Amino acid sequence: AWTGEIKGRVMCDVCSDSSVGPEDHALEGAEVAVLCITQSGEVLNYQAFTDAKGIFTVAETMSESNRWDSCLARPISSFHEHCSIAGNAKAGRRFKYIHPSGYSHTVRPFLYRPATAPLYC
Repeated sequence: AWTGEIKGRVMCDVCSDSSVGPEDHALEGAEVAVLCITQSGEVLNYQAFTDAKGIFTVAETMSESNRWDSCLARPISSFHEHCSIAGNAKAGRRFKYIHPSGYSHTVRPFLYRPATAPLYC
């Protein structure tokens, strides 16, 4: 059997500077969708929610001949009332899944921002 894993983070970009800095924090409970196409052409759709550290994980075990070929991860929503405007989170991240069994692919963080940035920004 073949096992694949996709991980990523969802963060609140407090100063809306499109980068993760010391003022930013993880968003717990944010929803992420991951769509993968297998080598046989089957489409698999996953839904994940972030934990207290803002990390989401999707994992699957399947036959080696039907493993993931390419995937698209995209944020669906942030349930954090003060940080729910999509920053770079508008677009999904497409990638080829080229890892052998047991390895993980990490997606760059998805960022949400507050409606107004704090004065210290």
